[in-house]
Amino acid sequence: MNTPLRVAVVGAGRMGADHIERIHRRINGAEIAAVVDIDRARAEAAIAHIPGAVAHTDFQEVLDRDDIDAALIATPGFLHEQVLLSAIEHGLPTLCEKPLTPDAESSWRVVEAEVAAGRQLIQVGFMRRFDAGYLALRRMIEEQTYGELLTLHHQHRNPTTPPGFTNEMIINDSVVHEFDAVRFFTGEEITSVQVRIGRSTRNAPEGQKDPQLVLMETESGILAQVEAYVNAQFGYQVATQASFETGVVGIGGDTEPYVRTAGTWGGSVTPGFEERFVEAYDREIQAWVDAAARGQIGGPSAWDGYATAACCEAGVRAQASGEIVPVRMQPKPELYSTAPVAARA
Repeated sequence: MNTPLRVAVVGAGRMGADHIERIHRRINGAEIAAVVDIDRARAEAAIAHIPGAVAHTDFQEVLDRDDIDAALIATPGFLHEQVLLSAIEHGLPTLCEKPLTPDAESSWRVVEAEVAAGRQLIQVGFMRRFDAGYLALRRMIEEQTYGELLTLHHQHRNPTTPPGFTNEMIINDSVVHEFDAVRFFTGEEITSVQVRIGRSTRNAPEGQKDPQLVLMETESGILAQVEAYVNAQFGYQVATQASFETGVVGIGGDTEPYVRTAGTWGGSVTPGFEERFVEAYDREIQAWVDAAARGQIGGPSAWDGYATAACCEAGVRAQASGEIVPVRMQPKPELYSTAPVAARA
């Protein structure tokens, strides 16, 4: 019988706690060995029901142990870089929730560290790539089921935003997923971004412009647009429509049961991203665990994290200017042009 992958989760907040429960209850071949959080009480509470798991307040304490096989980072993005660089230095396979880091410059430093190490260790948490609808649409595009893909139309709607959610965060925290989705569907880099801002909802907090339309173009000229509407009130909805030469395909529509009863009709909308993408998260973590056991990564790479960071920077510049802004990127290293290589010697 294979020994379970012993995972240290860094961050015991909303996403960290969710992943702790996921690994403990639903993922095969892995177990929670440690949790790191600056708030020791929160770390201890997150693993109180998991025998043998240990709480730490410093990631270095995890690196000093000889019984940790992999790490999962679920802290705020501004804390990612140093943890990632330390993980690479110690040859520790790591799944990092998006963003890889908050900006392209620091993301590039992570890429350079992996290139220097000569192996891919970092998988980035773009969970939508594991959603059944996303996977089905990707296959249709690759197989040209309905001819060439021509355009992509995305909707990203949240019920509300938390206090302090800025215009820039609409790009960096919401549209970042669509930047990765466009790259995932097309297999191409995004070359330019434009943001159009029109009439704003009265439900947007002061200073925030909502909704926003984000327009982008890929290397071969495929056009994609995103309606980012983050105070839509009715629930959480993420959907995509792809236009092909001989057909149109939509994913992410209303898939809940449609009920007619007592003189009423309709269904329900998921309240948040955890419910909408719960199966995608499960597939993502299982793929990561399975790959880490083989010394590989099982999903988006550090390069994907860097590329989306570059797109976000272009998007924020486009917000401010209203112009079409080119996406500036470093040349892609050879390490990311082939299949993921062994993560550990």
